[in-house]
Amino acid sequence: MGVLTTGWKRGKAALGALVTGLALVAGLVPAHAREAAGQEPAAQEYRLGPGDGLKISVFQNPDLSLETRVSETGSISYPLVGNVQVGGLSVAGAEKAIADGLKKGGFVLQPQVTVVLQQVRGAQVAVLGQVARPGRYPLESTAMKVTDALALAGGMAPQGADKVILTGMRSGRRVRAEIDVTELFVTWTPEKDLPVMAGDTLYVHRAPQVYVYGEVQRSGAYRIERQMTVLQALAMGGGLSQRGTERGVRIHRRGEDGAVRVLTPQLNDLVQADDVIVVREALF
Repeated sequence: MGVLTTGWKRGKAALGALVTGLALVAGLVPAHAREAAGQEPAAQEYRLGPGDGLKISVFQNPDLSLETRVSETGSISYPLVGNVQVGGLSVAGAEKAIADGLKKGGFVLQPQVTVVLQQVRGAQVAVLGQVARPGRYPLESTAMKVTDALALAGGMAPQGADKVILTGMRSGRRVRAEIDVTELFVTWTPEKDLPVMAGDTLYVHRAPQVYVYGEVQRSGAYRIERQMTVLQALAMGGGLSQRGTERGVRIHRRGEDGAVRVLTPQLNDLVQADDVIVVREALF
């Protein structure tokens, strides 16, 4: 009889492990249970804040399903339990807080609470620099990417660089990354479109410029396009004037030591940021 009892207990334990494993695969187990099982939670670094939209459900208790928003005080009003403080908690922490309230009140013996973060309002990202509308913008969802945040700010300004600098915190450490937005779409590498999180800052620097001066049609500062040559830079200035000569083209370039050097370039040489191209007058 003892052998049968022991075998039954082992079989029950194995069946329970199997059911739990299937539930994990199917997504039936809430976030705090997935954390205990060693799985990565969906939004482990995000903390709930005022205005966040939540969808709450309890397994086999459809009457306890609720869609609500976190109040300014960081709480929600939940059926039977009343006010539950979720501000500052992770999604898993909110699930546990609601489950504890249901269990302590005797409403559900073993509550399996699932919280889905539907909309993020309490978190913001700053978009600064050469964009159409610099400012702070709310994270509309936890899946927001760098290009999504740029779109909220109206996109890059014409004088903006192709790269965006992302700074923020990840797992308690400061991070910095440069995202080449143009290259991202030209080569179609969406994995380089990094996700943004609360408190992140996106900065678009001024695009590098070349200065064209002297015997050209239109002197001025011009944006340096990718792989721009001296000839292309001169074309941006309308080409040489009647008194200009290709033999008189010089580049004034500042070196790393701060000294300015005067170079005699070939027309197919690449220009660099802040180069000053001077076209001299022909002597004849």
